[in-house]
Amino acid sequence: MYIKGRYIVSACALLFFQQAQASGMDCTKAVSVVENAICADKSLYELDVQMGSAYRKLMKATPQAQAELKSAQRQWLKVRDECVDNVSCLNQRYQDRLQMLNVQWIEAVAYKPDDTDKQVMKELQQRIRDMSKGHPEFALERALGSLTTEKGKTSFSGDPNDDPTEDHTLFPKRIPKGVTPDEWKALNASGLDADAEHGQANYTLIDLDGDGQRDLIVSTYTGGTGLFSFYETLRRDGERFTRRLATYDPEASAGSSLFFTNDRGANQSAGWIKSHARMYLAYRDSFYGVDRVYLLNPLKINSQVPTVTVQYDYQLTVPRTQYKEDNKTRYKLEPALLKSLTKALIQSKAGQPQQPSQQKGPLCPIPASGPGDDDYYSYGAGYYVIEPVTDMRVIIGNECFIARLNNWFGSYSEKDGLYAQLTLRKPGSGDPERSYSVNGRRHVTQVSTSIGKAEGGAETF
Repeated sequence: MYIKGRYIVSACALLFFQQAQASGMDCTKAVSVVENAICADKSLYELDVQMGSAYRKLMKATPQAQAELKSAQRQWLKVRDECVDNVSCLNQRYQDRLQMLNVQWIEAVAYKPDDTDKQVMKELQQRIRDMSKGHPEFALERALGSLTTEKGKTSFSGDPNDDPTEDHTLFPKRIPKGVTPDEWKALNASGLDADAEHGQANYTLIDLDGDGQRDLIVSTYTGGTGLFSFYETLRRDGERFTRRLATYDPEASAGSSLFFTNDRGANQSAGWIKSHARMYLAYRDSFYGVDRVYLLNPLKINSQVPTVTVQYDYQLTVPRTQYKEDNKTRYKLEPALLKSLTKALIQSKAGQPQQPSQQKGPLCPIPASGPGDDDYYSYGAGYYVIEPVTDMRVIIGNECFIARLNNWFGSYSEKDGLYAQLTLRKPGSGDPERSYSVNGRRHVTQVSTSIGKAEGGAETF
């Protein structure tokens, strides 16, 4: 199963905050100027509450370092008190300290990849290499597909909202097909209504940790400019499902999502694979010439992540048959124009994306008078929903054009391969730009492994 692709404040994070408020500073005992300033400002008081909670969490997670942590906190209080009653200064001191405590907490509780995880990563690397010998275009897809598992999975959707003005769904009122009575009882005890309030929610039960009990995946489509979807995992823990630990975020925007996908301005997907009796979320973040697959532990906080990187070269071609802007009307390129476009692509080495660009000077000769030098060095500003590959010079007849090759973050299909677009403009001219479609067939050039921070929608901490 592969799912194409702001963080959400989870019910867990809200509960965590409410519990923390019960143990904030006792303002009836405020004595110093600093304490009175904090008690007089709601936002500062809330930061103080969150500070206390973050500090206690870190103390609990690092029993061997409690003395050092206490010393560091006392030193920070001295630095904080230097702000006296300056609200802006106090706010910054709290934000900085909270961020530091959060980083330390993540380091303390994040999952550390073990030898089995490293072996799974290396075996996936070798599997891709082996697949590339017979299937150079889709070696990664075939390797992941050979490990994909949906055994014992049950999925169901949220109920439609009674209010037609709201686009979020409601947690189901009746037990869905395939859900056991015991699971239904645990689901209802887990406070899942809050997830549905953020968008259109779907639910999947599947055993993620091999303990014989099915865990829960909640996917929520929130839309927005990036057409975002967020995915959270909850472990079956006795009579309820419990969320992964959520860290403090000074912007109050981080919940406990395992990952998210962006369907506009990115090329991301994810699927569940199983190897050595372990489940992994294979999160794929793609760009022109590269796929990165992060093997996420589904029920832990992921900081250092086993990663497989696949690099590609492309054989780029300009189709003789092109389509006008309406995408319906076809026309054929003149042979001389086709030759010019093809030659420019070859000379640019755009099909070898791992090679750094050598272009330093102007792409087209700069006339004695004109709109300015900048107009001749690059195509210009880009647009976030497409990925610029490279700028190049195209000579058509006796005229010099500046072109840019764009693609959609390495999106690839069996029928068309890579779909890209070559856009041309005449520097120093007000003539409309020209656009031509470009196709490419890829093949694997390198498969490497590493362990480090995840990026894209898997970078949730």
